[in-house]
Amino acid sequence: MIYVFLAKGFEEIEALAVVDFLRRAEIEVCTVGVGGKIVAGSHNIPVFADLDESEVKLDDNLSAVVLPGGMPGTLNLEANKTVKDAVNFCVENGKTLCAICAAPSVLGHMGLLKGVKACCFPGFEGELEGADVSDEYVCVDNNIITGKGMGCALLFAHAIAEKFCGKKEADRILNSLQCAI
Repeated sequence: MIYVFLAKGFEEIEALAVVDFLRRAEIEVCTVGVGGKIVAGSHNIPVFADLDESEVKLDDNLSAVVLPGGMPGTLNLEANKTVKDAVNFCVENGKTLCAICAAPSVLGHMGLLKGVKACCFPGFEGELEGADVSDEYVCVDNNIITGKGMGCALLFAHAIAEKFCGKKEADRILNSLQCAI
């Protein structure tokens, strides 16, 4: 199970492109509404989440957490106990952490990027405390996957899918989407 956390003000494309891509790969993924099942994104698009944060289960079925960026979504993710508990569970159990755009700052503030190659939306580099900050669109460093922003959401999703179903299947899906990248 992969949880994609949606907090008020999340970047819609960064969240939903990942969910769509992973579901095409037949990877079990659930959106989790922070503060309720209906969450408005940064462009006021309401999204009905699969789960409310109270339904989150931190157990062996959880394989990854995805934090989409957007403002104030990133700040709302960082302020949420359930999100932090899920991130800590992943760290403690060798699970995968994925964050894109401004959201890698959440991992940076938690001290989880020390010595890790990571990327983020330009201007947030100083928030990636201790990271080896990269200009790449997507960085994969062991169990941490980061993405630069909305424009590379499909590449970010591809990297996550590759981790869980292999490069061949992730490439097949990317090609089926007519992605020019």
